[in-house]
Amino acid sequence: MGYRLQLVQQKIQETQTEALLIHSATNRRYVSGFTGSSGVVVVLPQKAYFITDFRYLEQAKEQAPSFELVDGSSGLWQAVAQICQENRLNSLNFEADFLTFSQHAALQKAIGNVTLDPISGWIEKLRYIKDANELALIRQAASIADQAFEGILQVMRPGLSEREISLRLEMMMREMGATSSSFDMIVASGVRSALPHGVASEKILEKGDLVTLDFGALYEGYCSDITRTVVLGEPNSQQKEIYDIVLEAGKRTISALRAGMTGKEADACARDYISEHGYGEAFGHSTGHGIGLEIHENPRLSKTSEDVLEKDMVVTVEPGIYLPGFGGVRIEDDVRITENGCEVLTHSPKELISLD
Repeated sequence: MGYRLQLVQQKIQETQTEALLIHSATNRRYVSGFTGSSGVVVVLPQKAYFITDFRYLEQAKEQAPSFELVDGSSGLWQAVAQICQENRLNSLNFEADFLTFSQHAALQKAIGNVTLDPISGWIEKLRYIKDANELALIRQAASIADQAFEGILQVMRPGLSEREISLRLEMMMREMGATSSSFDMIVASGVRSALPHGVASEKILEKGDLVTLDFGALYEGYCSDITRTVVLGEPNSQQKEIYDIVLEAGKRTISALRAGMTGKEADACARDYISEHGYGEAFGHSTGHGIGLEIHENPRLSKTSEDVLEKDMVVTVEPGIYLPGFGGVRIEDDVRITENGCEVLTHSPKELISLD
């Protein structure tokens, strides 16, 4: 993790600021490697401090060896104030997106005349591009999701509830080494499959239903995110029509993805194809998003995204068509951007699967 700390220190030097307080749990983990639930980081151009309480001192000592460990058992903000005093800081940058109003007030009271300056997106931008270790963890998270999909196909049938399917998917992924699901998984059947975020309900699966499964594994802190839609029985003509359109839209997008493309251009690959086939208004969400330590990260593949794709970014490709009162289809893969294209990390079959 030491090189990540160096990148933050380089940013501090480039911006000619004195120090940065990292309060976000996700950004704290990214910079330090610490996986506990309590602590803050203070980074200066030439040194860095990790502050936590008695419960996590030994853990932080092991996981964050690049940092000077500070016992904050008497109060994290008091420990920050002591660091400010020892280093004669006049100002301290903080993550404006994560410090609450009351936390800001308490911190300001503790540090006295030191000026608090807000920043946004510094660490998040570093997280856009994944290193080799991160890619390995995301690949494993994707592999667990693939195996769980293969397993759920063996048990999914009419008569089971959406929540039963959700529970079995969760159990399968945990048995394969996942910490948990990477988000509240979506199991949406029949007309509920027209709900893009139809979290599993008590609805019973019925013959003829389209069933959308949107789930992922959390493995060693990193997420996967996959969606497959199956049909219980033989598909009717409209089910097959919208499925084939979504499938082709995804294939075209994956074929086009490459470093240098903007999120807007990537989104258009799927959106234009779906619109050309008369279902543009039925595709209301973005084509994809970044994944990593969080299930939704930048870059975004959307109609307005100016994010430029770079090598080793990991994004989803997830076109969909949703018809209220009828049902919907979404197919989603995780892909790594390469210089000349992309690497697909999820390998579950995408041709329409009919379950008897």
